[in-house]
Amino acid sequence: MEAKKPSDSRTIMTDMVLPSETNPLNNLFGGELLARMDRAASIAARRHSRRITVTASVNHVAFNQSVPVGSVLTVEAAVSRAFKTSMEVYIDVWMEDRFSGERSKANEAIYTFVAVDETGRPTEVPRLEPETELEKQRFDGALRRKQLSLVLAGKMKPKEATELRALFID
Repeated sequence: MEAKKPSDSRTIMTDMVLPSETNPLNNLFGGELLARMDRAASIAARRHSRRITVTASVNHVAFNQSVPVGSVLTVEAAVSRAFKTSMEVYIDVWMEDRFSGERSKANEAIYTFVAVDETGRPTEVPRLEPETELEKQRFDGALRRKQLSLVLAGKMKPKEATELRALFID
């Protein structure tokens, strides 16, 4: 299978925050944001794998900044690493100030998707070759995040988590 670049999967979705999507403080509901991130990440995973993809886990979500009604929100998702049948997708959420037009990073998340065939069985995905420094950082971090997740789930012994051990042992 031919390797792909993160830019091959990049998905950008821009939308406005409407009153029906906000809480009593007139800020976007967290669940609304999670749904937008899931959709963008799903498209990125599908673009990379060219398969049906399913959300396997939400590994990290940071609600760093509230998003007020009327804001223009841009969700950017790209595959940060591909494993055998799974893909880590990194999501950056940008908010555009409705008065100044200035963009700021509001939130970020990391999701894991699995590519499946028509019967729902996991299927192999293409390798990923990062190019930029940020892509390389996210690529390297993905293996550590995966090993940590496997150790915490009891699916990997800590001594087998070589990338994690390298952080703590010379």
